[in-house]
Amino acid sequence: MTFRTADGASYEGRDESGNETFRVSIPSDEHGYFGRECPVCQQIFRMHLDDYKALPDDLILTCPYCGHQEEHTSFVTSQQQERVMRVAQDAAMQLISEALGGLGRSGRSNKFVKITYRSMPFYPQPLPDIDEEQLVRERTCVTCGIRYAVFGEHSFCPVSGALDAGEVARDALGAEASKLSALDSIPGPQRAALREQGVFDRIAVDTLSRVVGVVERLARAEFERRVEPAGQILKGKGNVFQRLDDLADLYSAHLDIDPRLVPDVDWVLLTKLWATRHAHVHAGGLVDTKYLQIVNYSSLKVGQRIVVTADDARNAIRQAMILCSILAG
Repeated sequence: MTFRTADGASYEGRDESGNETFRVSIPSDEHGYFGRECPVCQQIFRMHLDDYKALPDDLILTCPYCGHQEEHTSFVTSQQQERVMRVAQDAAMQLISEALGGLGRSGRSNKFVKITYRSMPFYPQPLPDIDEEQLVRERTCVTCGIRYAVFGEHSFCPVSGALDAGEVARDALGAEASKLSALDSIPGPQRAALREQGVFDRIAVDTLSRVVGVVERLARAEFERRVEPAGQILKGKGNVFQRLDDLADLYSAHLDIDPRLVPDVDWVLLTKLWATRHAHVHAGGLVDTKYLQIVNYSSLKVGQRIVVTADDARNAIRQAMILCSILAG
């Protein structure tokens, strides 16, 4: 038996197990990318079709967002699955038509029931189009060279796995900068209402906290990668990479890198911003004795609130960019 298929699909015959096999095309966009969908977190990412075709058939794909690993055939998007199901439905209809046609030709009947069947030409339905999220930016993995695109924060390459810590940090800081820039496009009346509610203040504080977290993760990852035995050195030191001077002491002693001595790094500003973040996380944003020990030139007094502005957050991002590039070597 042969099957009629829509444009974009073809009948490939039977496999060794006797199953009917079909090939269904998955079209790429105008940039050469096509979609993949993680079976666990169900987030969409895109890969360049030419790069994908060159990969081995037994490829284990990694979700860029959650890091789930599974056979690449499991990362089919819902729209791609609809194309596959359309071909399967058409094939099933033709199999049914063939079976009923056989009944009709045999003229089966008895005194109670007579079965007749008149075959009709079968025309396969067109395959559904794919209209998935469009490419925003092409990324190229520095490890394997694969081209891919994501639509959210990610830490993995679809092929080579975990990304370099420096690359993750740059992406995260870039996202924080873009978030602050987006606030400038909010219309005036809405800005006034959000400002009155303290939304911009909260965003500035949250951004500062996230910047500190980015630096901490990068500093730890690089130290553990480059220093042996890092585990023994860091034992009992707690969140040492949240404390700037302790971080600098570690890098200076074990990697001969002292960020305090780099001209582009404003260490005084950094320590003030880090102390501000600590006060907002642990003291409700109020000045305490620990803050004044670090920022001993401050005119604020214990119990006063430390205001964090958008400029403070932007300065933290700029300084963190420099600091991360130094720590990553």
